[in-house]
Amino acid sequence: MDNAIPIDQGEIIAQVNCLKHVYPDQTAVDLCGLDFTVRRGQRVAVLGANGSGKSTLIFHLLGLLSPVDGQVTVFGVNPAKRFRDIRHRVGVLLQNVDDQIIGPTVWDDVTFTPRALGWPRSQVEARGNAICDRLGISHLKTRIPHYLSGGEKRKVALAGALVTEPELLIMDEPFTGLDPRSRSELVRLMNQIHLEYGVTYVVSTHEIDFVPHIADWVYVLGGRHGITLSGTPEQVFSQPEALRAVSIDLPALAELFEVLHKKGWDVTVPLTVDQAVIELERCKLDAVAPTPPRES
Repeated sequence: MDNAIPIDQGEIIAQVNCLKHVYPDQTAVDLCGLDFTVRRGQRVAVLGANGSGKSTLIFHLLGLLSPVDGQVTVFGVNPAKRFRDIRHRVGVLLQNVDDQIIGPTVWDDVTFTPRALGWPRSQVEARGNAICDRLGISHLKTRIPHYLSGGEKRKVALAGALVTEPELLIMDEPFTGLDPRSRSELVRLMNQIHLEYGVTYVVSTHEIDFVPHIADWVYVLGGRHGITLSGTPEQVFSQPEALRAVSIDLPALAELFEVLHKKGWDVTVPLTVDQAVIELERCKLDAVAPTPPRES
C-alpha cells in the first residue's frame, strides 16, 4: 500500500489567516474569506485582477509588510519579525528583477546570500557553480547584470534565489516582461526545480494559460471579497461564472471548449493541449462509431 501523504494533507509551512493591511495612502487590503495555506511539496498559484492583493499577500509572506490585523506564519514564525531566522529556507523571485539583482557581476549576485550567511568559500563555490550550471548561465558569470536580456536577468535572479537550496520559493509575477519563448522556458525550469529539488513554491501570476502547467493548488483573490476560491486547477476553472465575477477569464483552451459545450458538443473542458487532443479524438471516434441496430 502507498503510505505517501496526499499533497493537500502534508505539513503546513506557510499560512495566512484573515490578513488586513493598510498602506500609508490609506489604501486598505482585506484578504479574509478562505484561509491561505501552503503545504510542503505544493505548487501554489495565486490569481487575481490588478489591485486584488496578490503582491500584498506575497510581501507579507516575505516579511516586507506587517498586517494591521490577522496572522501570517512561515515555518512557524512571523516573517515580519523573524525573517532572519528563516531566510535560508526561503527563496525569492520578485516581479521587477532589477530591484533584486544587486551584484556587480552575475557571479557576485548569485552567491550574495551564501556569502552574507558566512558560508565557507568552498561551499559557496560549489553551490554557486552547481546552480549556474543547472540554469544554463555559467557562461554569464563574469557579465554585468545590467546588460543582460530580460530572460537572462530572470535566470540570474532565480539562481540567486535557489543557491541556498530553499524549502520554499516565493515568486511575484515571474513572467512579467518575458517573451513567449522565455515564458515557456521558465515554466519548464519551475517544474524541473520542483521535481529535482523538492521545492515548494508560491507564484502570483496573471498568466492564466500557464496555471495548469505550474500549479497543483490555486487561490483566487477577489479584491474586497478576499480569498474567494481555492482548489485544484480543475476545480477552480470549472467555475467560470465565479471567476468572471472577480474579473478572471478562463484559460484559452478552457474557454474554447466551454463554447463548444454550450453549442451542444459532448465535451469536458480541458486545461492543457494534451487533454484537448484526447477530447477531440474521443469526439471523432464517437462521430464515426456505427449506430447500433434498432430492436425489431
